[in-house]
Amino acid sequence: MRFSTIVSTVATVLMLAGTAFGEIKTETVIYQDGDLKLEGFLAYDSELKGQKAPGVLVVHQWMGLTGYEQRRCRELAALGYVAFALDIYGQGVRPENQQEAGKQASIYKKDRTLYRKRLNLGLAQLKSRAEVITEQCGAIGYCFGGTGVLELARSGADVQGVVSFHGGLDSPNPDDGKNIKSEILICHGEDDPFVLPVDIAAFKDELTNAEVKYEMLVYPDAVHSFTQPMAGNDNAKGAAYNAQADQKSWQSMKAFFHRLLKQ
Repeated sequence: MRFSTIVSTVATVLMLAGTAFGEIKTETVIYQDGDLKLEGFLAYDSELKGQKAPGVLVVHQWMGLTGYEQRRCRELAALGYVAFALDIYGQGVRPENQQEAGKQASIYKKDRTLYRKRLNLGLAQLKSRAEVITEQCGAIGYCFGGTGVLELARSGADVQGVVSFHGGLDSPNPDDGKNIKSEILICHGEDDPFVLPVDIAAFKDELTNAEVKYEMLVYPDAVHSFTQPMAGNDNAKGAAYNAQADQKSWQSMKAFFHRLLKQ
């Protein structure tokens, strides 16, 4: 049975990256884009007890909002953030295979206006939370979501920083770089076959010409989806997990957000 209100659950997490923490409170959040229901996921440390914390938006990969994004939200909550995984596709729209995922993702890559609308609706949900310091928010995204956080920044969204993990790095409209208000951290696999050098060059030109502060970290022997264990370990397929790149990129994200959101 689904509810139109927020349904609360509690998850107990014991240890993460050597840091102990208490209960992480999680919620399924139903919100709207017109008549379309969207189903997001929220996590924060119950130890906040009425205090506010910086917020981080999580944008899912092309399979939609899955347990992977929920895990990342819990990990972010353990670091002291309020984390919200948005839903681009709509409640119940969860691709069952790569073919279905490709069709869903292409809808939004072809219609960047719609994509940005859904991204900003998710950001609005995060900022609407009483637990969130609205002036201290960032966003992270994986693959399709890595492209998404860049589109969020290009929309002119009021965020302090965005982190793209193995996202698309094209530049469909170079002038949009002028709308970016945030710093950008790009975590990219050196051997990613889905991101062409010509696109990377255009992307860098867009940011440089718009005077956007950014850093691009490139991980050797890493291909697409290097943060995702479900991608397997065969680099020859073009998408595979790389534990070292995963860990290093996460540490870089932590330092990035600590500087921007926890001053």
